[in-house]
Amino acid sequence: MRWKTSAILLTAALALAACNASETLESVDVSKVQDKDDHPLSPAILADIRARGMDRNSPIMIRILKEEGVLEIWKARRDNRFEKLKEYQICAWSGRLGPKVKEGDRQAPEGFYSLSPYHLNPRSSYYLAINTGFPNRFDAANRRTGSNLMIHGACSSSGCYSMTDAQILEIYAFARDAFKGGQQTIQLQALPFRMTAENMARHRLSEHNEFWKMLKVGYDQFEITKRPPEVNVCEKKYVFNQQPEGNAKFNPTGACPPMSTPPALASAMKSYELAYAKDYGKAMKKYDGKIWYDPTEAERKALVAKQRKANDLAYAPTGSALKAGKLLSIEEFEKAAMAKAEAAKAAEEARQAAAVQPSAAQAASVPVPTPNPVKSETAAAPQPPKKSFWNIFGSGRQQAAEPAPQPAAPASAAQASPQSRQQDQTPQAVSGVAVPQPNPTTTPENLQTAAKKPFWKFWVTQ
Repeated sequence: MRWKTSAILLTAALALAACNASETLESVDVSKVQDKDDHPLSPAILADIRARGMDRNSPIMIRILKEEGVLEIWKARRDNRFEKLKEYQICAWSGRLGPKVKEGDRQAPEGFYSLSPYHLNPRSSYYLAINTGFPNRFDAANRRTGSNLMIHGACSSSGCYSMTDAQILEIYAFARDAFKGGQQTIQLQALPFRMTAENMARHRLSEHNEFWKMLKVGYDQFEITKRPPEVNVCEKKYVFNQQPEGNAKFNPTGACPPMSTPPALASAMKSYELAYAKDYGKAMKKYDGKIWYDPTEAERKALVAKQRKANDLAYAPTGSALKAGKLLSIEEFEKAAMAKAEAAKAAEEARQAAAVQPSAAQAASVPVPTPNPVKSETAAAPQPPKKSFWNIFGSGRQQAAEPAPQPAAPASAAQASPQSRQQDQTPQAVSGVAVPQPNPTTTPENLQTAAKKPFWKFWVTQ
């Protein structure tokens, strides 16, 4: 009877510890934390670590599930299998589901990344930061570009995974303690969603489906072994837990060497895949004729707009893509996609037209000289070709020198449109009429010399 009572008390203590850990996180006043890069984990978390058969400095793994907006901390037990210890709601991530491809696309990375102590940044402008390691070998092999992609505080993102300051304080401490315990690299698995049969069926029509299938192999092997997979890259693709023959090496852009899966893992994978295929078949019946609409960042933000009230202006939660998304029939999805594509095309055409044509204010500010009706030797004589006035102050294009055209019939300034004035050559010098000269301080050369680093570069630096 006593052992039953002890078990009940232990269970209650663990539940209380978990609650206290959450309360401790929410109650932390980060403005009063002086040693943020060395701030210890709370006593409640340390007690939970011991109760799970883990050591304070044992290895960790970080897993991000973008669609749910969740960041998980997995920690090694004494049997070297990993168990989920903590879960955090990601405060902000930008873009939509899918990998980061190029600098400036506002996409948060997806893939498998190795983090070293070098990736910890205690002096981040966003409280604390952990660099994701993007681009990794796979990204580089596929010419994907981007820099300073972080997991950081401040709840504001332009391609990063942003947490609250209190959350990143704990996440940073987990990583710091693991490195102190001797862990060389922490694996970051940045995934679009839990790669279950149902979720894969729901997203089967996504343009990123093939990329996600490749990531799913690593996801599955972690689910089976509860140990972070060994990751390599060859033929510009990920390979997981593969043993090359002899002294063969993996070349990210070269052919994959002869390789094999460890027999025990291969056997476990076969059983896992049989169960998965059965579940996928059931899911396909559920989603037959349906397609999942992946929401935009703006649509996600609309669900959490109230959270910005009474917070700092930089605080910008983005909400859950799972909650903002929806199932549509394929016909509904195609109509919506076509309407969106037409709207985007119209917006781009309008932007290009605005870039080519001068504004009304710009056109009005350009003097157009009226030809002198009194013919003089100066007016009648051919003039050497000159650089177009609009080419200096407008598009910056230069025209090749050509013989001066024959004078056309005089026209008033009111009859000449801005477009025609832009295309005309510089007016020829006539008696009593001054030829406009470019301001030497605003020539393209001087403007280029005076160009400075854009203001936003200062505050986006991680």
